[in-house]
Amino acid sequence: MSKFVGRLLIIGLPVAVLVAFFVVYAVLAAAAPKPERAEVVARPSAVFVTEAALSPVQLSVTTQGEVTPLTEIDLTAQVSGRITYVNPNFVDGGFFEAGEVLVRLEDADYRLAVTRAEAQVAQARQGLVREEAEADLAREEWDALGEGEASALTLRQPQMAEARAQLASAEASLAEARLNLSRTRISAPFAGRVREKNADLGQYVGPGTRLGRVFATNRVQVRLPLTNAELATLNLPLAFQANDANPGRPAHLSASVAGQERHWEGRLVRTDSAINPQTRTMSAIIEVEDPYGVAAEEAGAPLAVGLFVAANIDGRELDNAIVLPRSALRGSSEVYVAERDGTLSIRQVNVIDTSAERVVLTAGLEPGDRVVTSPLRGAAAGMLVRAVDANGDPLDPEPEAEDEADNDNTPESEALVQETTTASRAN
Repeated sequence: MSKFVGRLLIIGLPVAVLVAFFVVYAVLAAAAPKPERAEVVARPSAVFVTEAALSPVQLSVTTQGEVTPLTEIDLTAQVSGRITYVNPNFVDGGFFEAGEVLVRLEDADYRLAVTRAEAQVAQARQGLVREEAEADLAREEWDALGEGEASALTLRQPQMAEARAQLASAEASLAEARLNLSRTRISAPFAGRVREKNADLGQYVGPGTRLGRVFATNRVQVRLPLTNAELATLNLPLAFQANDANPGRPAHLSASVAGQERHWEGRLVRTDSAINPQTRTMSAIIEVEDPYGVAAEEAGAPLAVGLFVAANIDGRELDNAIVLPRSALRGSSEVYVAERDGTLSIRQVNVIDTSAERVVLTAGLEPGDRVVTSPLRGAAAGMLVRAVDANGDPLDPEPEAEDEADNDNTPESEALVQETTTASRAN
């Protein structure tokens, strides 16, 4: 009996302890207070905004092009001969004046030709004088002895015509000889600069030999490709030619020269004759007066041929348009607006002009709308936003917080504003 009781105690005592533990745990769990369910409140995103306002706007077009000469020619010989003189300014990059002799050819043969031609003129003139005297004599003899009307041959009229023709031919030969002599002195009809030199002292050249290439320095041009939208911004017709009534729009050129930004002023004077079939663009031509003189003094550097420049051309003016920072535009035609009730709306807008700094709109916004300019991830219409100024201060009164955890001055809220500020400035 005692063995049975002992075994019962060994087996039953642990079981009793476990049962008692579970009973006590169940009583304590039932008596414990129930936790209250916390309501999750959506926290608005802080965004930087700018207020839309109507104002007059000057549209502009920015493009790029290369500076080229307006007048450029090949300097060629018209007669043959050996080069006996080369102007010291006739070198690559040299400047010269209009009519200045750049190359002179050996002219001994041409001087001899002038002398021979002068002798032929003298002989022809003497022959004409002799024929005139004989014609007068023939007229006097006929008047004294003849009857009726004298024939042309009797009055020596054919001989007179021949003498006059011989004199004219001799004078033409003299003019040709003098012209060839003058052509041994080769010059350009304008003041300019030498682009390249192809002949030098002692070289024999013939008619048509290319001696060099020169261009005029009184004016240069910049050919700028324009798209159809840019032509509309400039209100520029396809066949534009500047005149007194419409001298063309101002153009502001800029380029980096020797590490410094330089600026020149030009004017749009005409459009190209045809649309480029490859790029489907129309080129506009900008001209700059005296690029190596007055324009160089104003800019601090000449507008050199071959320089690649950026051009900003003044376009048409809009009386009422909205100008926003470029960061306000989302995609090609959307902006985000922070509504007064603290929600976000997405607006479709009409974009007239864009650049790296600004965007010009004519429809889709009303004056006073607060347009979001900072990055906003996962934007959706109706989401909660909180508009702040450039310093991160809220523009609307803060809503009353239900507890300290929902207060906007918490470290999490301050971190959100700081994060938005950093992202906006980086953008």
